[in-house]
Amino acid sequence: MESEPIIRVRELSKRFGDFTAVDRITFDVARGEIFGFLGANGAGKTTAMRMLCGLSYPTSGSGTVAGFDIAREGELIKRHIGYMSQRFSLYDDLTVMENIRLYGGIYGLSRREILRRTAALLERLDFRAERHTRVGRLPLGWKQKLSFSVATLHRPQVVFLDEPTGGVDPVTRRQFWELIYEAAAEGTTLFVTTHYMDEAEYCSRVSIMVDGQIRALGAPAELKRHYGARTMDEVFRMLAREAKRTE
Repeated sequence: MESEPIIRVRELSKRFGDFTAVDRITFDVARGEIFGFLGANGAGKTTAMRMLCGLSYPTSGSGTVAGFDIAREGELIKRHIGYMSQRFSLYDDLTVMENIRLYGGIYGLSRREILRRTAALLERLDFRAERHTRVGRLPLGWKQKLSFSVATLHRPQVVFLDEPTGGVDPVTRRQFWELIYEAAAEGTTLFVTTHYMDEAEYCSRVSIMVDGQIRALGAPAELKRHYGARTMDEVFRMLAREAKRTE
């Protein structure tokens, strides 16, 4: 990994009137790292992620993603990241190929490059027989794997995954994480939010937010040792009990 972090955050805050959603958080994410960004409902992780993706302006503090300032260069950030959420990533009424080509165009790829990468993607996922299938008819697990592959179609430096495996069965979740490992091995940085604490064990490091602040940050083994816990679920529950607010 390179010494310069791909994500750098210093004293970042976001306030809505008198309510402080994100309260002076500071952390770095290294290139090629799988970084788990955890927190219960109302902890502030979604608000923080929106700022990092260039979708919301910070109230105070600073941050960079892929070398671009989150307060001044949001549009440039969007061109250099991938994004996938549980709720919306693909268009159900378009076919597999139509979705891939649509996003390839949005990401600014040439027609020739879109065709080349589409063929490679279909081959890797073994989706050739489904290329003309409407995405809405795919099983959820297949749809999630396709969503991740489309989010990385333009070879982004960072991919933000917002609860990507929600509602997916355990076997498919494990297969999805294999895709994450492959992307990280190729140098892509993965920034992941999840409610599944067993997935936190798969991350290089995790942070845990409580009431807008980061209360824990480190490798899963380090955090379990520090809190005298057997699992990350135990660590999370210890910290979540301190929360004073909910969404």
